[in-house]
This record gives sequence, structure tokens and C-alpha cells, in this order.
Amino acid sequence: MSDSPVIRFHHVTKQYFVDSPVSGGFKNLVLHLPSQIRAMRGRRPFRALDDVSLEVKRGECLSVIGPNGAGKSTMLGLIAGVLKASSGTVETQGRICPLLELGAGFHSELNGRENIVLNGILLGLTRREVNERVEEIIAFSELGAFIDAPLRTYSTGMVSRLGFSVAVHLNPSVLVVDEALAVGDEAFQQKCLHRMQQFRQRGTTMVFVSHAMHTVAQVSDRVAWLEGGRIVELGDPAHVINNYRSRVLAA
Repeated sequence: MSDSPVIRFHHVTKQYFVDSPVSGGFKNLVLHLPSQIRAMRGRRPFRALDDVSLEVKRGECLSVIGPNGAGKSTMLGLIAGVLKASSGTVETQGRICPLLELGAGFHSELNGRENIVLNGILLGLTRREVNERVEEIIAFSELGAFIDAPLRTYSTGMVSRLGFSVAVHLNPSVLVVDEALAVGDEAFQQKCLHRMQQFRQRGTTMVFVSHAMHTVAQVSDRVAWLEGGRIVELGDPAHVINNYRSRVLAA
């Protein structure tokens, strides 16, 4: 593992406004200007992340834990580049593969095989690169004859399997994973976990969000505990997990 950071958050805040700035569109704004101005003044900001600073080194696996609404998915979105910080800086290096919403970009009328090509290209591969890996992706997904059926006939779990199978054959520099290991049955989950361990052995940097503490303990070099948009604790997995579990039980 290199000491150079691949991901760096420097005093990062991500703020949302709870209410829509203008309800009913432009016409409603014009017809009811005084009330709309009062509504805009009344909007209250919500900080999903609040002045967060951390670094992830090359080849490190950082897991992020915390209750729902703690800011975990917002952090992943900022790393993946699908969100922009309200203040502070987010710096990343290398090719980032986000496993945030498995199957995003799939087309329901195309079959599994065609969606592999589509999704692979959307995630940055050339058509030739996808074609070279397509049989390996199909084998990993374990979808069998369903691979030639339209995606609209798939269950949610089958779509997630296919999405995960494409994503883990991209050979990224940074892998960003949001609860993707909840895909399929226990045997397939173990297969996914094994693939993540292979990424670690190859020196791939990973940021992993999960509520499954036993998995977090298996894959992590460090754990960040988020709550209310702030880092409560960052450090040794066993220590942070134990403190987090104590807090949850006490609550």
C-alpha cells in the first residue's frame, strides 16, 4: 500500500435545501410572487456532510458505517463525481468505478447480453474490451439462459447480479461500493466478497458502505463512523465497529 492519497476530502460540506425553491413553476411564481418569496426565505438548509476531512491511500479499503441519513451515500456520490461539494474540496486520482445503483443505465427491452455491452461502454470500456469480457461476465452473473431474455423479465435481484458482474470486470483504480454485496443468495454474496478480496490483493483502492458489520470487519483496513454528517470516529475496524455497536445497543 502506497502512502499517497488517492482520495482526499478537505473540509467538505454538502448542503441541500429541504423545500423546493419555487412550487408550481414560473407561472405560479409570477401570480403569487409575495408568497413565493416568503417560501424561498423560509427554506432551511440540511447538511448531509458537515466539514469532513479524510484521506484514503492507494490500495486501502476504507469502510463507512453509520445510521440511515448519516451522509454515507452522499460521501460516495462525491467520490464518484455524481455530486458536487457545497464547500471544501474533493480530490480523486485514477479510474473510479461506482457501484452505487446496480443496473443503472440498463435498458428494459434489451436482453442481458446486450445490456452488458451497453453498460460496459457507459462505464468507460470500448466495445472491443466489453466483447472480450462478455462471456466471463455472463459466467460470473450465473444467470444462465436468462442472459438472452429481455431485462423486463428479470427480478430486481437478477438485475443487480448483472450490474455487479459488469462492474467488477472493469479493473478500476478506485472501487466505490454501496451495499452491493446484498445481491443474490448467500453463495453469490460470498462470491462477490471473494472478488472484493481479489481487488484488495491487486492493490485496488476501495470505499465501501455497509450495514453488515461482519463484512466490514473482513474487508476493511480502516473504518469511518459517520453520524449527522460528521465523522464520529476513524481508525481500526474492530475498535470503531465495537464502539458503533455499543452506541446502537444503548440507543
